[in-house]
Amino acid sequence: MEAACSPPTAGKFVVVGGGIAGVTCAEQLAVHFPSEDILLITASPVIKAVTNFKQVSKVLEEFDVEEQPSTMLENRFPNITVIESGVKQLNSSEHCILTEDGNQHIYKKLCLCAGAKPKLICEGNPYVLGIRDTDSAQEFQKQLTEAKRITIIGNGGIALELVYEIEGCEVIWAIKDKAIGNTFFDAGAAEFLTSKLTAEKPEAKIAQKRTRYTTEGRKKEAQTKANAGNIGSALGPDWHEGLDLKGTKEFSHKIHIETMCEVKKIYLQEEFRISKKKSLTFPRDHHNHLVIADKELWPVYVELTNEKIYGCDFIVSATGVTPNTEPFLYGNNFDVGKDGGLKVDDHMHTSLPDIYAAGDICTASWQPSPVWQQMRLWTQARQMGWYAAKCMAAASVGESTDMDFSFELFAHVTKFFNYKVVLLGKYNAQGLGLDHELILRCTKGQEYIKAVLQNGRMMGAVLIGETDLEETFENLILNQMNLSAYGEDLLDPNIDIEDYFD
Repeated sequence: MEAACSPPTAGKFVVVGGGIAGVTCAEQLAVHFPSEDILLITASPVIKAVTNFKQVSKVLEEFDVEEQPSTMLENRFPNITVIESGVKQLNSSEHCILTEDGNQHIYKKLCLCAGAKPKLICEGNPYVLGIRDTDSAQEFQKQLTEAKRITIIGNGGIALELVYEIEGCEVIWAIKDKAIGNTFFDAGAAEFLTSKLTAEKPEAKIAQKRTRYTTEGRKKEAQTKANAGNIGSALGPDWHEGLDLKGTKEFSHKIHIETMCEVKKIYLQEEFRISKKKSLTFPRDHHNHLVIADKELWPVYVELTNEKIYGCDFIVSATGVTPNTEPFLYGNNFDVGKDGGLKVDDHMHTSLPDIYAAGDICTASWQPSPVWQQMRLWTQARQMGWYAAKCMAAASVGESTDMDFSFELFAHVTKFFNYKVVLLGKYNAQGLGLDHELILRCTKGQEYIKAVLQNGRMMGAVLIGETDLEETFENLILNQMNLSAYGEDLLDPNIDIEDYFD
């Protein structure tokens, strides 16, 4: 007689999540075990695939992220089966996972890659949009066509990109820091980029090299099936390409930044009227400190902690993400990190037997290299998914495996405001305390270079623009050579630094 869940030996490799981490993990497992069945469980009709992968240097990698129908994955790897369903419950003691469609799946090894969901400043308000995935970006575009003014809350990559891309609409941008983009930059880099906001954008749009598979055709059935609350996968680095982000007004950039503040309260039109408070017009120029009350009626009002109130058509909440652990925690004793992620060791193993995790859902809990930190980014989702598969494969045949080299040095390449941006190591002097020095080189409108040094050794760098220094700097950080002798000359444009250190 068979128990409700058969013994673990009968199980398969099961991966939960159709984002970059999950898909990469499933693909790698399929390559390691061509005769085994690999199960990928995902709530979305599309998966995220890595395309045009390029290893730029030892640690830096570039790739595009493409949405594809899950059948494409099954065609590429005949031993992968995709199950389109959410997870209802995990029963770790029985090595069994229950999906929303009523089925049970026994696993011998499981990898949880369910990503993260946007932290909304307030739930259930129709005028507050959270942006993290392609669907919400499209929803955003629809709303923007009618908008005269929007408020953006948040200071990460998505907020930065939105602010740069939006035209013809007033933007109030509220950030809790002194300078923009503080997850990625210091104030100097922020200043370098902000000057670009005030300049007129060049009209020529760069041709976009990725094709898009949208969920249009299957969206209706998928949405009734998967209820609207399902979280799409995170956005790629050029997610706004191909979206025409123009509002109703005919001008390019109108951005007003409110720094060092957060949202205190949100009012709907009627609540605001009853409150008898006054809202402000869009600040026209920064020298004239006349505070003018706004006569216009807006659908929604934001009161900031600096006491200012602005009305707008809607609010974009771009305030980061929280790991999507909910369906897995019930009845299972996972160790969870301070940020809410499932803690994993240096083999991507959670605290429960045979369960691994990778990407945004996990919290790296090993002693990291002095120049690596976890950030919930595409690159790390890919690296973790790949490495988790390697660890699962090794463990299942009783071998050990070494920590992947990509965790030696934090390295990320992206684009902001049309500049290439490379971040290496402790690029913002994270965790170095006061004991560090910065060397800067900046050519307005062209490049911004910052090296972070501690005891004469390079610990991190920010490179904005076409600097061609990424490999050299990567080597300097990895080999920890003492650079004290060079002093400021390290970034002298007349000295070809590559000749010294290759």
